[in-house]
Amino acid sequence: MSPSPRQAWKEAVIEYSKELKLPMIRKHIDEHVQEAMQRDVSYEEFLVHLLQKECDARREASRYNRIRLAEFTHKKYLEDLVVGDLPEDAQKKLKLLKTLDFIREGRNVILAGNPGTGKTHMAIGLGIKACLEGYKVWFTTVPLLVNRIKECRSEQTLRVFQNRFEKYDLVIADEMGYISFDKEGAELLFTHLSLRAGRKSTIITTNLSFERWSEIFQDPIMTAAMIDRLTHQSYLVNMNGNSYRMKETKEWLAKQQLTE
Repeated sequence: MSPSPRQAWKEAVIEYSKELKLPMIRKHIDEHVQEAMQRDVSYEEFLVHLLQKECDARREASRYNRIRLAEFTHKKYLEDLVVGDLPEDAQKKLKLLKTLDFIREGRNVILAGNPGTGKTHMAIGLGIKACLEGYKVWFTTVPLLVNRIKECRSEQTLRVFQNRFEKYDLVIADEMGYISFDKEGAELLFTHLSLRAGRKSTIITTNLSFERWSEIFQDPIMTAAMIDRLTHQSYLVNMNGNSYRMKETKEWLAKQQLTE
């Protein structure tokens, strides 16, 4: 028995959606047809609903693909921040940073303060929000960034890396100051961060005050140039405060004592 005309049209839609790579139309064609028949919608409205479903799915896939490509070490969201536990300056500036205007303006953000005050959480949270809003983001630690640059140079792929590095809407460079660099590493870091200065945004987290950055770069002239380049028209956030990790540890220990 040959298929009915309606069945033949449906099969044709499925085949065309495969060829055009429209999986959501292929998956939901039956329910949309049923809904259209029940509501007696126009051909135009029916077509709009099909295409809207496809576009929504692609946007959602793009969001999560951007998060995957950003290479976050772990997922931390701004919604999970306990704002009251943040240092006072961070509480004041978080609302402004959450608008992501600093990315549109190509301005940097420096989160500087002692360990455990939410610098990395805040940086990753802003990065994930940026991914969800369509920006291309890359997360790295400063030591890994320097090693990556050195590897690319030795493999003669440095220019490819530089082109990609320049084009990210936001780069998050975590842990500035955890280790010091030799002269070569310091120069490479300075050169590559300078590629983005004034055009694209970079978030830097550091546990050292600027006065101590000479301990990282071991060259006062380069240190001064780096600070000047990174802080020009940047958002500087004082993250000195009580360690929330220490607070969580004390709370955990208190619970352990109660259960004993």
